[in-house]
Amino acid sequence: MPTNADCIFCKIVAGKIPCLKILQDAHGLAFLDIGPIAQGHALLIPAGHYVTLDEMPAEEAAALLKHLPALGRAVQQATGAEGFNVLQNNGSAAHQLVQHVHFHIIPRRTGDAFHFNWPAGKYTPGQGEALAERIRQGLV
Repeated sequence: MPTNADCIFCKIVAGKIPCLKILQDAHGLAFLDIGPIAQGHALLIPAGHYVTLDEMPAEEAAALLKHLPALGRAVQQATGAEGFNVLQNNGSAAHQLVQHVHFHIIPRRTGDAFHFNWPAGKYTPGQGEALAERIRQGLV
C-alpha cells in the first residue's frame, strides 16, 4: 500500500503517533478525532495513503467502508446520540484539511451546536438531465 512519510495519518497507521484506537485491520483504522465536534467523533481512514476518495481502488474502498455501519452504530450507542453524520471531504475547496482520505463519524443530538449551511438550489428545465448525462459519461 502506498504511504507518505510526511502524512500525519500515515504516521498514525504506522504507530509512530499515538491515537485512541477503536478498530484496525489490514485495510484501515478508526480512532477518536483529537478535535471532536462532539464527544465520540471518530475518524475512519484507509491504511494506504490516498489524498482523495476518487484515488482509491474500489476494492480498497469497499474493504475500508465495510466497517462504517458497525462503527456508526457503536459510536451512536456509546454516546447515547440520537443519530450520526458521516462526512467525507475531497480537496481544499471541500474543506479537506488532512490530505489523506478520512471519514468523520459525528454523533448528533437534536439542538446540538454543529450545523450545516445547506443552500439547496434547483435545476432549470433540461439542466439536470444534461448534467446527469455528462456524469454518466465520466463513469469508468
